[in-house]
Amino acid sequence: MQAKHSLSSTLFIQFLFLAILFAISSCRTNSHTQLAEVIPDAPVYSDSTQWYVNNRNAAVDVFYIISTETGDYSSPTGVPCHFADTHNDSIRTFLYGEMIGVDSLLCSGFNYFSPYYRQCTLQTFTSDSLVSQRIPLALGDVQRAFAYYLSHYNHGRPFILAGFSQGAMAVVDLIKHMDSSTHKRMVAAYVLGWHVADSDITQTPFLLPAHDSADLGVTICYNSVRDNSCAIPMISNGNRFAINPVNWCTDATPATLVSPISHDTLTLTLDTTSLLIHIDGYTPTNYILPLIGREGNYHSLEISLYRHCLRRNFTLRANSFLNKQ
Repeated sequence: MQAKHSLSSTLFIQFLFLAILFAISSCRTNSHTQLAEVIPDAPVYSDSTQWYVNNRNAAVDVFYIISTETGDYSSPTGVPCHFADTHNDSIRTFLYGEMIGVDSLLCSGFNYFSPYYRQCTLQTFTSDSLVSQRIPLALGDVQRAFAYYLSHYNHGRPFILAGFSQGAMAVVDLIKHMDSSTHKRMVAAYVLGWHVADSDITQTPFLLPAHDSADLGVTICYNSVRDNSCAIPMISNGNRFAINPVNWCTDATPATLVSPISHDTLTLTLDTTSLLIHIDGYTPTNYILPLIGREGNYHSLEISLYRHCLRRNFTLRANSFLNKQ
């Protein structure tokens, strides 16, 4: 059991954000393709190949949305593509790597559902304007996947929403479109490595900040840095929600964590002004996100560093929800 967990942890860390280094030689084209770029065919969510599903016959589900695992690539004719092709096995390998890694690290006590979607490539996030142009396609896929999940997979069970980075953007978007009957079944939402802005809050009554380790229907959000100068503005600026994922405090009470990656003993403190988690004591330097990362910004570690804390908290909140029922 331990060996399996360690292998999955290693696979997850290896897959995370490595797609930017991988060149893909093919891309599907649909009838609406413009000469400037290729748009992959949309995933059809009645097709089981467009999902990673692990049904454990549990009382609670996890619906997880993966982060950015794709870099720009070209069609055979040299036309660029800026979205993941969910029908291309070479690209799916990277998407699947995160899906199975998160399932193993966080979700062993839950039913697990993760959709393939036409996520934007990492190069998209070098520009706010590129994000604005491209992200609606990715978010639209996730909206369709979530609707299919609710109609065909969920069967009325309570569920945890979780996403990392681009996937966390999609979690915020799902909550903004959520109705009250669905929100009543939402145990909690984990917006990992992204932010909740004023403009998000004004669009829905269901984006509620977490205040402790067991409150329900709330949104958990955090971003980890060495200090404020290491923040990536697109990821964390304007954030309104933050909680320390180790001690589950929303004040500056420090927490101690032994890193499961480097075994450093870390001190984590929530800066209540910037709403960033300050980490003191981390020594490795091989965590920097390609293209948009910077030294001292721990974005690529937001799941792997806190894996044990998140795993316990999923269980705690789920049990709290079930006991309340």
